[in-house]
Amino acid sequence: MLLQHPVASRDAWLAQRLQLLAREKELTRLQDQVARERRALPWVRFDDAAYVFHTPQGPRALSELFDGRSQLLVQHFMLGPGWEEGCKSCSFMADHVDAMRPHLAQRDVSFIAISRAPLAEIERFRQRMGWKFRWASSAGGTFNFDFGVSFTPQDMGSGEVDYNYRKQPFPHEEAPGVSAFWRDPASGEVYHCYSTYGRGVEVMMGTYPMLDLAPKGRDEESLPYTMSWVRHHDRYEAATGASACGCGA
Repeated sequence: MLLQHPVASRDAWLAQRLQLLAREKELTRLQDQVARERRALPWVRFDDAAYVFHTPQGPRALSELFDGRSQLLVQHFMLGPGWEEGCKSCSFMADHVDAMRPHLAQRDVSFIAISRAPLAEIERFRQRMGWKFRWASSAGGTFNFDFGVSFTPQDMGSGEVDYNYRKQPFPHEEAPGVSAFWRDPASGEVYHCYSTYGRGVEVMMGTYPMLDLAPKGRDEESLPYTMSWVRHHDRYEAATGASACGCGA
């Protein structure tokens, strides 16, 4: 089915494109300003001795996960104990990571995913997906709960959990997020700098900005919920034109 859309001359298109460009520049400047305000947030000293993370190299403190760099980005990946596979949306996020890691490293930034599942379950799923990035388990500790990305049965039973800095209903015992940490090169002390949740995790979804440039955009308006189209990358059917989006002829 063809999209019903205005068609104009090149000159008319250019006039409107220049108007939009001005708006895009406004947004760019606003994004830069918000980024400056984000970096200006005060930091919170992290109790490094309070948590133990399980890695293929053995138990590690968070300070030992920086891989020799002063900055660490953590993906709070939804993979709970006993789950057969990780969350498909978190997997969509993670699909973008391996290509970014060499570039992040050049800016003194390390990356790691952390989940509450045992390490053996993490490794099984990571190998299935073909990912190379580091992934640690916080099993047996309170890290996920303290960072508001895992919820107890009591939390779930109340009908509302503390997520994204407010009380709200949430359908799962695990939730997505991204956190940033700093390790002081001199003292070795670790600080929690920033965490984002909800739609904030789109920062890892490089596919979305590209879709925003495409004529149909994200094309999610008619779906049961946003991202319902997303699959684990090994479970997509071959994309053959419009039928691949599930919207029919």
